[in-house]
Amino acid sequence: MAPQRNSGADPEAELPEYAGQYRLDERLGSGGMGVVHLARSGSGLRLAVKVVHAAFAMDPEFRGRFRQEIAAARRVSGAFTAPVVDADPEAERPWMATLFIPGPTLAEQVKRNGPMPASQLRRLMAGLAEALRDIHRVGVVHRDLKPSNVLLAEDGPKVIDFGISRPSDSELRTETGKLIGTPPFMAPEQFRRPREVGPAADIFALGSVMVHAATGRGPFDSDSPYVVAYQVVHDEPDLTDVPGNLAPLITRCLAKEPEDRPTPDELMRELRSVAASYDTQAFIPAQRTEQADAPAAPDAPAAPEAPAAPADAESPPPVRRPKGQAFRRVAVAVGALVLVAGGALAAPRLLGQDDSGAAPQDHRQRSAPAAFSGWDTKPAARASGTPQCSYGGRKLFCAQPGLVSALDPVDGKVLWRHTSTERSLPDGAPAMSGGLVHAVTHAGRLLEALDPASGKVHWKMDLTAYGRRQHVGGMVLLTRADGTVSGVDGATGENRWRRRLPKQTAPNFAAFAGDELGYATSTTDDGSRTQVTAVDPETGDVRWNTGLKGTLYPVGAWRGTVFFTSVDKYTRTVALVQYDPKSKTSHRVGLEVALPQAQATVRGSTVYMMSTLGALVAVDMDARKQRWRLETAVSQGSAPAADATHVYFTAADGRLLAVDAVRGKLVGQTRTRLATESDRVPAVLQTPMIADGHVYSSAPDGTVFGVAGDDPAAW
Repeated sequence: MAPQRNSGADPEAELPEYAGQYRLDERLGSGGMGVVHLARSGSGLRLAVKVVHAAFAMDPEFRGRFRQEIAAARRVSGAFTAPVVDADPEAERPWMATLFIPGPTLAEQVKRNGPMPASQLRRLMAGLAEALRDIHRVGVVHRDLKPSNVLLAEDGPKVIDFGISRPSDSELRTETGKLIGTPPFMAPEQFRRPREVGPAADIFALGSVMVHAATGRGPFDSDSPYVVAYQVVHDEPDLTDVPGNLAPLITRCLAKEPEDRPTPDELMRELRSVAASYDTQAFIPAQRTEQADAPAAPDAPAAPEAPAAPADAESPPPVRRPKGQAFRRVAVAVGALVLVAGGALAAPRLLGQDDSGAAPQDHRQRSAPAAFSGWDTKPAARASGTPQCSYGGRKLFCAQPGLVSALDPVDGKVLWRHTSTERSLPDGAPAMSGGLVHAVTHAGRLLEALDPASGKVHWKMDLTAYGRRQHVGGMVLLTRADGTVSGVDGATGENRWRRRLPKQTAPNFAAFAGDELGYATSTTDDGSRTQVTAVDPETGDVRWNTGLKGTLYPVGAWRGTVFFTSVDKYTRTVALVQYDPKSKTSHRVGLEVALPQAQATVRGSTVYMMSTLGALVAVDMDARKQRWRLETAVSQGSAPAADATHVYFTAADGRLLAVDAVRGKLVGQTRTRLATESDRVPAVLQTPMIADGHVYSSAPDGTVFGVAGDDPAAW
């Protein structure tokens, strides 16, 4: 269905021309809550903008619900959803902008091309199970999973429209007696006890969606929503024409009692054994062959693909007459359904804990073509959060609450553990300095210097008087609140020098591998200018000092020059700056699209930036132009790391992902490693570590792992 402009005499005919700063172009769809438009940002980025109906904009309860939709959409993983770019629930007409994802909805696909073949059904079911696992792990229950809320993107299905989901720490509650969802895809408990709906309701909906994909109808169909409600609660599903190898699994999804349904993890494990020909990684670009750089999606229609975007409208499903007994007892369902307003209401909720089940702990990486064999291990028997690790002296050093450990990078063997009663999260990864391992504990108040061979403490230092610190070579630079900087010998803990830096008020230091200097920066209150001072860490001598235009953050150094990101007042990176202290010149390269809260790394003359919304961008500062941009769909990913061939970053679900550094294409990713009991996105993600052709990372389940860097497709 091609996008259409809004026209006619209906109440929505006169829609706003803009939503915030975004011009609304083509109308993509309309539903009970709002209208979805195709829009473009000022730089040309394509967005799907949902503008609520005027009647709802006057309702304070709906505005509260819309705020919850925005919170839920931002909270879920971007790998299987449309990442939120911007929103304003307080506008005269509340709106939300998400990244536009080309591809039809499942409802459109089935209506246009009929039921899917068995091979595509298995891929679809695996993709939806992965999506629900990621959604549930951050405490969200979707509660309105249906064919029109599933986008068939090139890299797999995306679940959209979180209009009835809310964060678990929200105070907004579903109104008593009001049913939430779309009847043909609602679970029995949504009719019987709607206030107790949990993640298993989404599994029931997944089963109904799969029947629709396989047959063109639902497992409970009627021209009456009241009859549908009765059938969902009392009757067995109609699985006629559902492939025999999927029918038993779909039947389990459609169990009347929530506890009898499988978890997303169980679904994925069972799908791997459904058929020998089933490719469990079919939706992962990394597993595709080199024959097609941009192959057609498994579910793509034969006709030219029309754009689609999140919408809460749905085509009427084909009608199946209910079983005979249904009409005789339909009054039971009628009594419940009179409370449903509009057929598909919205008022989402989130979980207090993950329902997806624990991932297996004994998985090993596949052997790489080289001699190195991938491994994973848990330094702590009872893991608590993501280990924060660094590489140095041919060892991996990791910090967790109450534990600092050393690992052999060859096989992951734990070489030693240094334990304490400390239970707060580590204040960053350990660092090698002066031949010792420096770990900061007790919420940043204590610095311990450990023997890298045994973990024995050599010296300690109280950091209470210092607000900032930076390891540079064999020195530790500590900054007091008054701007005084001290240089501490990393080997002995001796204070070697102390001074105020010229033109620096509250300096913040940065340092980079392979560079001998520390770079102090401080920015004026209005953000118009940044003072940069290069300091010799051994003596405290100033090598050079300069003032540069804008709010700048140093991100790397190469051949004597220093690279900076330039951010605006909204903390969006809008440009890159390269400064040459020898010639005292700088040049600035503007970005095609601003990157919110970007993290960066430098490899040669190329700067790689990862946006919090999932965009990965490469800019060649020698050529002074952007080389490529990849929308990874990974929200709040880690800072990137790069070698000559790949760019690596980690996701909140524990995946390590690899992107071709030349083409900007995803080429590999590891499995997820989720915390068993956590329903929160990790506060800090591990930046990948690259050493000797291998890549190391850590995950929320407490695992540290290593993979061969030369063949990400084999991960």
